[in-house]
Amino acid sequence: QLQLAESGGDLVHSGESLRLACAGTGWPFDYFTLAWVRQRPGKEREGVSCVGGDGTSTAYAEAVKGRFTISRDYDKKILYLEMNSLTADDTGVYYCAADGPYSRSVHAKCDQSFGEHVAEFGIWGQGTQVTVSS
Repeated sequence: QLQLAESGGDLVHSGESLRLACAGTGWPFDYFTLAWVRQRPGKEREGVSCVGGDGTSTAYAEAVKGRFTISRDYDKKILYLEMNSLTADDTGVYYCAADGPYSRSVHAKCDQSFGEHVAEFGIWGQGTQVTVSS
């Protein structure tokens, strides 16, 4: 069983940057689609970004394109989310989530439709709070 644990959430000012990390234990990342999902105050959970089992296919929500970058360290089994030019609208709890395991990494897909499927992700971390003061 893959287990996930997020870290890196903090209180920052508007315009600043933050890097979140998600450490995985158990299965290798290859067999999972990994995603960052956030829940902003008073809103539903929304997909922020994903990376496929191949480690190269990525997708981003429109609201974060050009500001956020997802990456993973395969050997260390850590998923990252680099967040730049943060605004108050980015405030929320950020979760690391995984969909899988799939039998082959090519089956663990990530595309622009991932945001419609976040509820189907079966493995979640506990979340980390990001607060951006304006």
